[in-house]
Amino acid sequence: MKTAVLICPGRGTYNKTELGYLRRHFPDPSLLAEFDAQREAMGQESITELDSAARFDISRHTRGDNASALIFAAALGDRMAIDDTAIDIVAVTGNSMGWYTALACGGAVTPQAGFAIANTMGTLMQEARIGEQLIYPFMGDDWRPDPARRTAVLARVTEINRRADHVLALSIDLGGMLVLAGNAAGIAAFEAAVEPVHGRFPIRLANHAAFHTGLQAPVATKGRARFGADLFGQPTLPLIDGRGAIWWPGTCDARALHGYTLGKQVTEPYDFTRAIAVAAREFAPDLFILTGPGNTLGGAVAQSLILADWRGLDGKADFQTRQAETPTLISMGIDAQRKIVTS
Repeated sequence: MKTAVLICPGRGTYNKTELGYLRRHFPDPSLLAEFDAQREAMGQESITELDSAARFDISRHTRGDNASALIFAAALGDRMAIDDTAIDIVAVTGNSMGWYTALACGGAVTPQAGFAIANTMGTLMQEARIGEQLIYPFMGDDWRPDPARRTAVLARVTEINRRADHVLALSIDLGGMLVLAGNAAGIAAFEAAVEPVHGRFPIRLANHAAFHTGLQAPVATKGRARFGADLFGQPTLPLIDGRGAIWWPGTCDARALHGYTLGKQVTEPYDFTRAIAVAAREFAPDLFILTGPGNTLGGAVAQSLILADWRGLDGKADFQTRQAETPTLISMGIDAQRKIVTS
């Protein structure tokens, strides 16, 4: 039996090629019906209808109130599809809203409660639409660590944030990428100040708000008003959060877990890079299993392992060679890799 750390993705992972993901992969129709009923009780379109649409619509499928529900269900369904007779999941982590999925996959909340949290927080953020996000790389094409470049980019962020009427901050530390968030003035100032990379970056993220910054404090307050600490319990698996802290089964303070999830997790930077480093160093798994939907987080996981100097990884070519010989990062959004960990 192989050991594995499970990784749950966040926003931006349900795209055109993922349309129909739940229809193809979700293993429990009755649970999916419960999720649909929750949505319908809130006057929302069911995720079954969204997933079964004739075509992918960016304005519809990437909205916070729709995307969060779709991504949570897809990732949870993938967790349920893993062959537990061959794979021993030793810890769970996630990126951004993937933390809500991790809570359910790790047993700290029920699947129904996890869906309610993800769907409600996504809806609250969509209704508030406070600020924007963009993404910018600091690693080169070779994925070799470049701490000086990272420091320079963050120094520019700090300088812009000091300007009158400008808000800009680190939102997510994402492997070789920095996800930044702020108000319109702060985002525009950064775009004007940095050198374009590959003619693509910096890229604004459609339908994303200023997640993981102080701008989201009103959303966090509403979330705490909706969900009490009694919804949280002892996890059945260790959970690695967006600071790299581990919530251990049997010793977890459920009230503190509630406070973090609907407090600092919403309003402070999310360090996905550190979460992966902690997962590698503390649990030394045979595999890192990235649930679907999609595979857009795969590069960030690999880059985070390189930054952690995991097993001496020193760049993209080294990672690709090892991955070809003996895959250690399994992306369930890729059918050929999915078969490795499902029964």
